[in-house]
Amino acid sequence: MAVFVKAVDLGSFAAAAVALDLSGPMVGKHVRFLEERLGVRLLNRTTRRQSLTEFGRAYYERCRVVLAEAEAADALAADQFAEPRGRLRVALPVLFGRRCVAPVLLALARQHPALELELAFSDPLLDLAESGCDLAIRTGALQDMAGVVTRRLARQHMIVCAAPSYLAGHGTPQQLVELAQHTAILYGRAGRAAPWRFPQDGAPPLEITPPSRLRLDDLEAIADAATAGFGLAWLPSWLVRERLQSGALVRLLPDTPEFPYDCHALWLQTPHLPRKIRIAIDALAAALPGQMD
Repeated sequence: MAVFVKAVDLGSFAAAAVALDLSGPMVGKHVRFLEERLGVRLLNRTTRRQSLTEFGRAYYERCRVVLAEAEAADALAADQFAEPRGRLRVALPVLFGRRCVAPVLLALARQHPALELELAFSDPLLDLAESGCDLAIRTGALQDMAGVVTRRLARQHMIVCAAPSYLAGHGTPQQLVELAQHTAILYGRAGRAAPWRFPQDGAPPLEITPPSRLRLDDLEAIADAATAGFGLAWLPSWLVRERLQSGALVRLLPDTPEFPYDCHALWLQTPHLPRKIRIAIDALAAALPGQMD
């Protein structure tokens, strides 16, 4: 098939022979073998020119597809074991990306010296096609996006916490209904505060927006304000792990189910995912769940 396609592409057996490092008669032998096996003529040949028969044209087009698929299969096998190289551009949220994702990708770059990293920290989701990003990391609910593939990497857990100094002066809430009696530090953007969510069996999550006088659009700043005693905070457990261990913050309502925020990898749909993207996704899927506890 490869010899036949090359002879058609170049217009003569002689040209195909030179390109394939074969003799002219050997090229003709390959084509005649195909014709004998198929029982139909593929080429009309004279001493001066050759042309495809009607069947030969259809068979030529199908051979091109078959050979392209075979080459892609060989490339897939080679890529499976090849050293990842080239630029890997990743879009990731600022805080989660800096604290959780970037260390994993930097370790991957150290492991593979031919891999080049370009990290774009941005909370709004970038358009993968327009931005030129190979991969995006996002937390929370995802919208349906045509042509985009997603994979869940890890699950964050949200907890309520406060500083001992705040609890000493205002008491410790024991039930969700008591949150309305406390001051909270809320996450908000564009003048809107995000409610705190708590799972319920067989029902949508319970949404609570406690009273507040501080609304911040940065989770780490909320953790700082909570540590300073300004009120209750609803934060990812990974973000306040060290503060909880040191006693700077205290976890509240430990028997209340934790609301999960999923973390996903997103990439454009493609017949063959490059190895550099695949190993980055696999590395994140292996490392991130251990950071979420």
